[in-house]
Amino acid sequence: MHKDQVKGAANQAKGAVKDAVGGLTGNTKLQAEGKVDKAVGKVQSKVGEAKDKTRDALKN
Repeated sequence: MHKDQVKGAANQAKGAVKDAVGGLTGNTKLQAEGKVDKAVGKVQSKVGEAKDKTRDALKN
């Protein structure tokens, strides 16, 4: 597992919490920040996956 995947998962979790809290409190700014964090996390995870696949392909 690449460090980008770990960071991506952390950002997704942080974003989910912000999104949920923002929704419960009616804080649309916090909710929007949460959605952005989740999206950034997904991209980071995909980058990490791509790096892992590239590294594995170069080993063979």
